[in-house]
Amino acid sequence: MKELPKVYDPKAVEKKIYSMWVDEGCFDAKIDPDKKPFSIVMPPPNVTGQLHMGHALDSTLQDILTRYKRMQGYSALWLPGVDHAGIATQIKVEEVLRKEEGKTRYDLGRDRFLERVWDWKNKFGDKIVEQQKSLGVSCDWSRSRFTMDDTCAKAVRETFCDLYDKGLIYKGRRIINWCPHCRTALSDAEVEYKDIPGHFWHIRYPVEDSDEEFIIATTRPETMLGDTGVAVHPDDERYKHLVGKNAILPLVGRKLPIVADNYVELDFGTGAVKMTPCHDPNDYEVALRHNLEMIQVIDEDAKIINDGCGGKYDGLDRYEAREVIVKDLEDQGYLVKVEDYSHNVGCCYRCGTTVEPLTSPQWFVKMAPLARKAIDVVNDGRIKFVPERFTKTYLNWMENVHDWCISRQLWWGHQIPAWYCDDCGHITVSRADACECEKCHSKNIHRDEDVLDTWFSSALWPFSTMGWPEKTPELDYWYPTSVMVTGYDIIFFWVARMIFSGMEQMDKEPFKTVFIHGLVRDSLGRKMSKSLGNGIDPLEMVDQFGADALRFNLITGNSPGNDMRFYVEKCEAMRNFCNKIWNASRFVMMNLTIDKNELPEKLEIEDKWILSKLNDTVKEVCDNMDAFELGVASSKIYDFIWDSFCDWYIELTKPRLNSDNQELKENTQKVLLYVLTEILKLLHPFMPFITEEIWQALPHSDAAGNALMLEKYPEYSSCLSFPEDESNFEMVMTAIKAVRARRAEMNVAPSRKAHLYIVTDTRTAFEAGTDYICKLAYSESVSILDSVPAESEKMVSVVTDNARLFMPMADLVDFEAEKARILKEIEKNEKLLAGQEAKLANQNFVSRAPEAVVQIERDKKAKLEALIENLKLSLDNLG
Repeated sequence: MKELPKVYDPKAVEKKIYSMWVDEGCFDAKIDPDKKPFSIVMPPPNVTGQLHMGHALDSTLQDILTRYKRMQGYSALWLPGVDHAGIATQIKVEEVLRKEEGKTRYDLGRDRFLERVWDWKNKFGDKIVEQQKSLGVSCDWSRSRFTMDDTCAKAVRETFCDLYDKGLIYKGRRIINWCPHCRTALSDAEVEYKDIPGHFWHIRYPVEDSDEEFIIATTRPETMLGDTGVAVHPDDERYKHLVGKNAILPLVGRKLPIVADNYVELDFGTGAVKMTPCHDPNDYEVALRHNLEMIQVIDEDAKIINDGCGGKYDGLDRYEAREVIVKDLEDQGYLVKVEDYSHNVGCCYRCGTTVEPLTSPQWFVKMAPLARKAIDVVNDGRIKFVPERFTKTYLNWMENVHDWCISRQLWWGHQIPAWYCDDCGHITVSRADACECEKCHSKNIHRDEDVLDTWFSSALWPFSTMGWPEKTPELDYWYPTSVMVTGYDIIFFWVARMIFSGMEQMDKEPFKTVFIHGLVRDSLGRKMSKSLGNGIDPLEMVDQFGADALRFNLITGNSPGNDMRFYVEKCEAMRNFCNKIWNASRFVMMNLTIDKNELPEKLEIEDKWILSKLNDTVKEVCDNMDAFELGVASSKIYDFIWDSFCDWYIELTKPRLNSDNQELKENTQKVLLYVLTEILKLLHPFMPFITEEIWQALPHSDAAGNALMLEKYPEYSSCLSFPEDESNFEMVMTAIKAVRARRAEMNVAPSRKAHLYIVTDTRTAFEAGTDYICKLAYSESVSILDSVPAESEKMVSVVTDNARLFMPMADLVDFEAEKARILKEIEKNEKLLAGQEAKLANQNFVSRAPEAVVQIERDKKAKLEALIENLKLSLDNLG
């Protein structure tokens, strides 16, 4: 047994302990037929990533679950990895290239540019991994994966080819979300909608060969250059006679067929809607139904093309074109009015640029057939969401899902395995690199330059990381995984895609439970962001307070699915909790002469109380952990350690530890050591570093290896349940707390002892606790009665659920000294009152001072009067 330093220093402990865990293979997951499997695949952070508070929460939750299950005897695999993060990584490397060399990726060409990206990844890509380690994460690092490593790349190609062969991947010209800044297509899930102030421009659209006209409102007048129709509702009596005729497009003069379609809302606006098929997804669907012309007027740089006006607007940015077009509409008499209007605008999730809907040839996954299985597996309970309310969120999205655009106009990522024949135009999709056209055998082929959406490879993560498409022992043992821990903000991005991918490729759900957590917000409830400058670096918190304090801050009070506020002050409080545990452990160790951890045969009532209390806590904590109520579990552990163990039990043991009775001393040591050891095991998943460091210094068996993290997690034991003793001792404790609180109210020093009369029906419990009451309630002696004592009117009393307690006033107060003190207080405050009355009698002050200032002085006078009255009452009560 070694001695603990006086002060706990996380910096001196954490790296040393983590190295010990790694060196001894504590994180290594092994396939063991004699053990139940437990597995989590880490949501892979971006290779460009810097650890932020969301990562810290995510990692802490996963580590707690993994450590808990490992200690329960499961063969626990926490499989880590990093995502190649297509757009983010390419942008990062392009920025470096531009700033350091003044070059673009096109100056280098694809192959040389990708070499640069790989160099960057190899140099900086492990930064976030090292940062994760500082939190104490217990991943099996030997199994770490990268979404573009050879195994994952093989899985991606197999999936693409398999879905293509089944007709579930196709290439088509469809309307897609386009980011002009990132210059790539985005899936629906990658578009964030923001409420932005804008306008409704009301424009006249004349009807051909008629005096009639439509008044059509639009939030984007620049898109009117691509109008190819006007739609009205089939039941709209105002326009039935116009269906089949043409309207005339202002400025351009193009004829626009007037069509009837149920898409149009009868009671919204004027009931007529302009159709711009190439720049609005709803218009695109209407155009397909009515065979309207498709004219693209905005290009991939968000500039005007094909304006139909002789090139007047061509080359203008979309917003510049808007200003010019609005002015021309006004000048030519087409603009009726302009209204302010706030509307939802789609923005790129990565850079925030307003997304431009464009028609473009892209690769898509056909979602309807895949969604069916993904819906069924949640509806029939094979996959459960925690909290359950997110089931509805998931199902809502899956039931209304659109085909997934999976092609991205980037170079960094999984290049699409499709080759185009320059001679016959056939597309060859192949698991191996194609050398010729599979149809005409021409060698004149070229590969599709686009890469797959990053989320395509991430969707395969639960099984690609375990070796699929090969049949591996890991897949047989650990798949499906046990739980997926993730934020509610990526249910659509990632969770949904993992589910339908697992069902399609593995014919089995990828995980049993989806454990959803919220966002970490600042102390004001705002989302942490660079723009607000309110981000808090978790590594700074670790450096300042230690990893355990940060982890416990993040988990205590946290509830599944709900956002939490982060307070730095709470980190300080959790560091104080660490110090409390450290000091309690030092106290125990300084009083230990035993070298074996076992409970004594004879237990005192306070021993039974603490053991039974510990036993109850163990049961409740395990129940909470199994229900993913980690925040509730951590709070119960905190309360037990701080209140029951440190503030009560340790205090109760001090007289026994100083006793001359050797057997009593040793029995006390045994219970202290046992409870402390169980506390360390109970707390370990939450605070791994300090618990391991203390445990290493305590007497223990090395049967499970030389690490606390491999010890057995505490379990409820009926042998350690003493409900009657626990209840009786709680009565005594409640009485002690009540007496101490009353004495504190009266400012009675602990040195002033009072006789205590206890009137109770539970005499046995209080008789057994008399010694503790004398010591901890500062009582000279205790009398247990069946009825109220004589002269109780001269006593101070307190009441608990099980007893009434009386203390003679004379025992608590020196009457003559107290009278003298009160008289002195009255005299002092009467002088202050006289001064206050004089100030308020001064008309110059009352008439010239602001009313608020005068009121403050009046309030001071009233408080002094009330204080003097109370002091006189106290004096009267003393007789």
